[in-house]
Amino acid sequence: MPHHNVRRRGCPAYRTVCRTQTGALACCCACVDLPAPIVLLRKSRALYPTAHTIEMILTDFNEDMFPLSASDRTVLFVLGVMLASLSAAMLAPALVDLYDAGQSAHAFFGTGALGLTIGGIMAMMGRGTKKNLSARGAILITTGSWIALSAAAAIPLKLSGVGIGWTDALFEATSGITTTGATVLTGLESIPAGILLWRSILQWIGGIGIIVTAMAIWPLLGIGGMQLFRLESSDTTEKTLPRAGQIAGALGLIYLVLTVMCFIAYLCTEMTPFQAINHAMTTVATGGFSTHDASIGAFTKSGADLVALVFMLLGALPFLLYLRAAQGRPDLLLRDSQVHAFLTVAFVATAMLTIWLWIHDPHVEQVLPAWRLAAVNGVSILTGTGYASADFWPWGGGSAGLFFVLMFIGGCAGSTTCSVKVFRYQIAASAMKAHVVRYARPGAVKPIRYQSQTVPDETVRSVLGFLFLFFLVFAITAAFLSLLGLDTVTAVSGAAATLANVGPGLGEIIGPAGSFKPLPDAAKWVMTVSMLIGRLEIMVLMVVFAPQFWRG
Repeated sequence: MPHHNVRRRGCPAYRTVCRTQTGALACCCACVDLPAPIVLLRKSRALYPTAHTIEMILTDFNEDMFPLSASDRTVLFVLGVMLASLSAAMLAPALVDLYDAGQSAHAFFGTGALGLTIGGIMAMMGRGTKKNLSARGAILITTGSWIALSAAAAIPLKLSGVGIGWTDALFEATSGITTTGATVLTGLESIPAGILLWRSILQWIGGIGIIVTAMAIWPLLGIGGMQLFRLESSDTTEKTLPRAGQIAGALGLIYLVLTVMCFIAYLCTEMTPFQAINHAMTTVATGGFSTHDASIGAFTKSGADLVALVFMLLGALPFLLYLRAAQGRPDLLLRDSQVHAFLTVAFVATAMLTIWLWIHDPHVEQVLPAWRLAAVNGVSILTGTGYASADFWPWGGGSAGLFFVLMFIGGCAGSTTCSVKVFRYQIAASAMKAHVVRYARPGAVKPIRYQSQTVPDETVRSVLGFLFLFFLVFAITAAFLSLLGLDTVTAVSGAAATLANVGPGLGEIIGPAGSFKPLPDAAKWVMTVSMLIGRLEIMVLMVVFAPQFWRG
């Protein structure tokens, strides 16, 4: 049988492998028409330890049967590690429910084992090459991670015995991992503790995930103007740390420290340790899942809502500036124009809501001070957290309109918040001002500035394109929901709440005192996609749907 020898490292006994006319690989000593991994296994059993043999077999199998580029292998490796890590995290809720909710514990143990196996195989298939990542690979990692993790996280929710279907399970998991906070679960006080903990873990993972993505990937892709926040510039004096990986690790440490501080603060408000750890994770992540149907409003007597207010604001500030402050430059946090603008919006919104409550609902002071209700709920919607210390839907049309506007603002770039982000409005306002000046004085040169620096035209176009697409997707989503039979308030506020990853909408159904459970399954699927689009900053998903992306 004609063949040619190819020098390979796969066969420990003979060091060479030949290829037959049919393309099958076989050991050159016998030219048997067998797949290479089987032959290698037979020849190496007596010569190498099992682990080493398996590694060599997988390496050869990868190179021969899956001829992927270095970037594609990196994508496979990263997604495998992410899936395995998420599956390992399922051990915590499994242990919590081990004695009190057997079915839930089994669901987490089984799903975790399956996820670890699949994730481990993916990671092994991506090994053996230098870790290179192209722009296409970065987009695949970003999109694939949020979708794959949402799907994996939904499995234990469905199998745990809480009485929800696959649609509701995927909706809840996606809401958790995207830190949206919209929920289909009611009667949270009677739900197994492991389920509550899993929801909080998902939001905590999603919070740090969005920080790393915003700082490490989106700037490289120029998504929505995020190129302004590159971790490393050509000027070495501007580098916060030598490598982006070190910065990601430092940001994760800061995220963990804030979570621990929030946990301790909640303990001081007489929350139980279980309640405190759940709320700490969802507060710093600006996610909003709670252990009670009344949300943070169940703990207002002890002042937990004020703790939530402080840490929601901290979670909405740029984490990279926290790192610079820890390195001896706290002035950068104090001088940042984006931080000033965000805090100004928060203060003005609180003041407007307080005045509205004084005028239209003077009896609200009998429950809590008006400023406190206004601050906690206003900042919660502004940052996309979704906590509610009271049902603000009955407050009237003026407050509902203000809450609706706040949904489209969000926090700072490089934070755990969502929605449009403050810096994009700043750049859009600067661009509008420059155009007005040019119309008034055609010969004038008016550069567009942000943080005292001139913004390139490409970045301005990216920001304006993002704003256009964001509100276009919002309008299309609201129209779809209306066609599915939802009333106008529910459809419009539901589209805004899911696309901006805010959580609760407006109205009697999905408002702060309601739930997304009564909605038809078709509407939940639309909102699930909307949550993913919002978390992926729209442009990423648009690129994935472009035929040129897959041809390139």
